[in-house]
Amino acid sequence: MPRSGAEARRRLQQAALELYREQGFDRTTAAEIAARAGVNERTFFRHFPDKREVLFDGEADLRAALTQAVAEAPAPLQPLDTLLWAFRKAGRILEDNRPFSEPRLAVIAVTPALRERELAKHASLIEAVAEALRQRDVPDRLAGLAAQTGWAAFHHAAQAWIDDPARSLDAHLSRAFDDLRALSGTAQEAKYAARAD
Repeated sequence: MPRSGAEARRRLQQAALELYREQGFDRTTAAEIAARAGVNERTFFRHFPDKREVLFDGEADLRAALTQAVAEAPAPLQPLDTLLWAFRKAGRILEDNRPFSEPRLAVIAVTPALRERELAKHASLIEAVAEALRQRDVPDRLAGLAAQTGWAAFHHAAQAWIDDPARSLDAHLSRAFDDLRALSGTAQEAKYAARAD
């Protein structure tokens, strides 16, 4: 029996992930997760409101780390550079949880209900990042666009890191943001070329 709340929570998360991988999300119940973790079903619901939320428990920590990192980024940085700086700092959460992150993403990828929850969580995180940029006096329109674009680059880098663990998450982040800048430069060149025609 887990002795602490934190230990029970960790065991519930691990049990849920194992069961989701073995028999699928839809066929797994909260009672089965609790039994696998060695706790009762009431303990499960004391920690998680539903069986989807077990896989999204770190969202609040990631949100807090990202918004704090945006706030603490060096003042002269432009919005996308601020986000790269913040994602590098917050990315340590993913690195510390890699053994859970990799199979978690695989389960989400094949489960529509979890993909839907993931999209809702991402939208909430993007809005939190946009608000953190607004607090740095980034205009509203640019803050929203930077947050969405930056999050897409972060998500792309995280998936690349899962697929290619030989390189660090930081290296994948740098590459994703370099690619983003290259795309932006290409778009700018095309705009000038169109005007010249």
